[in-house]
Amino acid sequence: MTDEKRITGSSELLLYKSNDGSIQLDVQLENETIWLNAHQLGELFERDRTVIIRHLRNIYKTGELNKKSTCAKIAQVAADGKIRQMDIFNLDAIISVGYRVNSKRGTEFRIWATNVLRQHIVQGYTVNEHRLKQLKKVVKLASDISKRKVLTGDEASVLLQVVSEYAGALDLLDDYDHQRVKIGKTSRRKAQSVTYKETLKLVDAMREKFGDSAVFGKEKDESLHSSLNAVMQSFDGKDVYPSVEEKAAQLLYFLVKNHSFVDGNKRIAAAVFLKFAEKNKLIYDKDGNKRIADNALVAMTLMIAESRPQEKEVIAAMLTNLIIN
Repeated sequence: MTDEKRITGSSELLLYKSNDGSIQLDVQLENETIWLNAHQLGELFERDRTVIIRHLRNIYKTGELNKKSTCAKIAQVAADGKIRQMDIFNLDAIISVGYRVNSKRGTEFRIWATNVLRQHIVQGYTVNEHRLKQLKKVVKLASDISKRKVLTGDEASVLLQVVSEYAGALDLLDDYDHQRVKIGKTSRRKAQSVTYKETLKLVDAMREKFGDSAVFGKEKDESLHSSLNAVMQSFDGKDVYPSVEEKAAQLLYFLVKNHSFVDGNKRIAAAVFLKFAEKNKLIYDKDGNKRIADNALVAMTLMIAESRPQEKEVIAAMLTNLIIN
């Protein structure tokens, strides 16, 4: 097919070695991402190749990822000496398979790959200077957040993963640095609120999954009512937050910052935000793709939690624009 992505001989070859030393893989680095074939994925996740292929087919069938952008062809010399084309899969596909097989090695590999890509950026291997400039902005923003809070490895990596999901919207970060973020074109349809009763029902469902704490989802005060109602308020006959996108962004901000629960505030805030987005048809764009990927939502929730009060409008505007794009 003429629209298939192909990897040429110009890619870099890296050696990945697991922490316990039980696995070594030759990993390709090209087009600012990491690539593995199905055999390597099977070895990495300790699964049969057929299982890996089945997961990849489901990932593409459900539209979780776009095959054209995450799968490429590479020339490979077969055992009989003939050159054949082999499918290889980028880091987004690798991560998706890792989540499905629930492999600890997948987490280890993801952290390693993120570090490799970060070094790739810093050392200047990237030929696309404009993209490099954008990526540095993300690293700077993540660095600013990390100075305010000691992040775990997964938290730090998820801040960097937002790069791959929203490369087209990263110009927002330059505006963020200069406190000049503006909101793009939004919709004006009537918003459906998330009620207090719906929120408690959602918290109850989450408690069954995250029941590791006796105080998970226990309200500290009445601020939950305030967070839910604030985004729907009006003044002089006009909505304070005119669009559903702005309401959604402000809702996440209020829920995170008001810290209404003894435990589980960020998880509950993200869940309620998604509930609001679902009720107001903000989860998917017109092409059926997620407007905000899971890792981007985690990154934005962390940014809100660690942001300063004077950054409120800029943070909310950034999230609004990510919903729009």
